Amino acid sequence: MNAPSDVRFHAGRHARWHAAEIVFWLAALSCAFVFPSRYLIMTDILRLALFALSLDLILGYAGIVSLGHAAFFGVGAYSAGLLALHGIINEPVIALIVAGLAAAVLGFCTSFLLIRGADLTRLMVTLGIALLLEALAERFSDITGGTDGLQGIEMQPILGLFAFDMFGKTGFFYALIVLFLLFLLARRIVHSPFGLSLRAIRNNPLRAAAIGVPVNRRLIAIYTVAAFYAGVAGALFTQTTALASLDVFAFERSADLMLVLVIGGTGYLYGGLIGAVLFRMLQEIFSTITPQYWQFWIGLVLIVVVLVGRARLHRWVLFVPNLLITRIAGGKAAVAVPESEGP
Repeated sequence: MNAPSDVRFHAGRHARWHAAEIVFWLAALSCAFVFPSRYLIMTDILRLALFALSLDLILGYAGIVSLGHAAFFGVGAYSAGLLALHGIINEPVIALIVAGLAAAVLGFCTSFLLIRGADLTRLMVTLGIALLLEALAERFSDITGGTDGLQGIEMQPILGLFAFDMFGKTGFFYALIVLFLLFLLARRIVHSPFGLSLRAIRNNPLRAAAIGVPVNRRLIAIYTVAAFYAGVAGALFTQTTALASLDVFAFERSADLMLVLVIGGTGYLYGGLIGAVLFRMLQEIFSTITPQYWQFWIGLVLIVVVLVGRARLHRWVLFVPNLLITRIAGGKAAVAVPESEGP
């Protein structure tokens, strides 16, 4: 087997759907029927998952660290809100795409600043862009509504058929479908030759450039795609909550996104999705137990994850199920665990 065929074979093997992936998405769909009273929080998780997916595309696959990803989220949120408020585009799906494209344009324009520096420079540039947009949104309060945000947003039915309801059922299915479709696109991207070149850039940009990979063009392209994803997540936020305020640009939103990826992991797409679920669950649990100190417990969980490692925690969590299966079946454990990260 020659080299191109070998690469194509391995890429095709990794691109195949696994049973665990199918179970994951079926479980996400089943939540609508298992937790019918929790549509609003589940929709929030889906929005956060899509937002985290957008950051994972640049952090996990291209090695671009960002502390200002909320800039694209905010542009998408305000674009969708303004389009609906002024009756420019009344159809939510079309407005969603337009809002994503607006964020993508911002991502493309700012990507040229990003490729000039290393990690620390990128952190400062991305953070500066988000802070600048937040200041501009506050300055032009006649357009953005200032600290009060956009008032009187009324969303039209999706495709003219499915109206948003106060319980959030329509919003949940809408967000789930959008997340799934964009996940399919992201999955296709990362398993393509383009995605393989991104991994090469992340691991060693100098070596990638030496073998002919156009490093800057690849980084600009994936940064623009990630901005589109973040803009769609922001538009989903506005469309499902009928709200857009300066909070969408807040640094805390970008920081929470980094926490989600620390919990879930980077570089395999599902990290952002799983991290979003765990982060919101932990937030709900800790805020119920100690409303004033839930951030302390979240911080403690992050310290444990960093010091112990996700793979080792995974093995510990599955130790009892594996032990029971082994005793019952009389054979080897049936639940797979990841390899050790170290001694």
